[in-house]
Amino acid sequence: MQKIRVAVIGVGYLGRFHAQKYAQASGCELVAVVDARAEARDAVAQELGTQGLPDYQGLLGQVEAVSVVTPTPAHFAIARDFLAAGAHVLVEKPITETAAEARELIALAARQKRILAVGHLERFNSAILAAEPYLRAPRFVECHRLAPYRERGTDVNVVLDLMIHDIDIVQTIVGAPITSIDAVGTPVFSGEIDIANARIRFANGCVANATASRVSLKTERKMRIFEDDAYISLDLQQKILTLIRKRTAKDGPGPLPVAIEEQALEPGDALKAEIDSFLECVRTGRAPMVPGEAGLMALETATRITEQVEQALAARHAASA
Repeated sequence: MQKIRVAVIGVGYLGRFHAQKYAQASGCELVAVVDARAEARDAVAQELGTQGLPDYQGLLGQVEAVSVVTPTPAHFAIARDFLAAGAHVLVEKPITETAAEARELIALAARQKRILAVGHLERFNSAILAAEPYLRAPRFVECHRLAPYRERGTDVNVVLDLMIHDIDIVQTIVGAPITSIDAVGTPVFSGEIDIANARIRFANGCVANATASRVSLKTERKMRIFEDDAYISLDLQQKILTLIRKRTAKDGPGPLPVAIEEQALEPGDALKAEIDSFLECVRTGRAPMVPGEAGLMALETATRITEQVEQALAARHAASA
């Protein structure tokens, strides 16, 4: 099997992990890592036995696939250039800064007949994958994604940094258009929104309540999904699935009218699964689990939430001036 020639553009905290997974993947050759910072690229290149480059222009037409793991403002131009040169692209979330940019990438990928995948890593979380057989018709979804403050990731607000993971999952499992959003939030430590809550109503009657914070004392990633006859609790960090459903005759007698099942799942390696899936799509032409269209949908919702929060903050500041 001919090896797929790949490169990673941006080898900061997350990009280094992308490069490691490609270096370990079978049927894959990590041709280069690219970063404007000599210290970052040289360290990763030396670690993985590949070349480090200050820019990506010389790789256009020389690689078959790339991961774009730069700050969000650079996603569009890099992904566009590689798609235009005939490469398949895995771009980290959010897909781009604007919906218009995302639509342009989707159209370009279609014209070039190339894979455009978006790095919504939680789709490959073992708890999410284990929950899929139980998801039928969610009526209410509650999401909490909390993290301590760190400088990394503050080039975008908490909605685009953290909440967008839950937005993507919720929109995927609900599968209906959004009818309304009610959102609040505020900056705390950075110049961007650091904590936010959004209540999202869907056309099929489902309601989702999502909270994201990067100014918390603890890390928490939990999702609770309520259906007509079941309650599914997911700890995405600890990889635990708890299913509470109506007791049936085959369950036998019990002290409660419900049956409770808890599954402690294998931690897995979500990033390895994501990259292996991307490489398989490159080999076979199969559609990615998170195509550009899904990245666009999550970005559009995250943008609506951001705009609503920013409008409320502006009105509050104007009232107090």
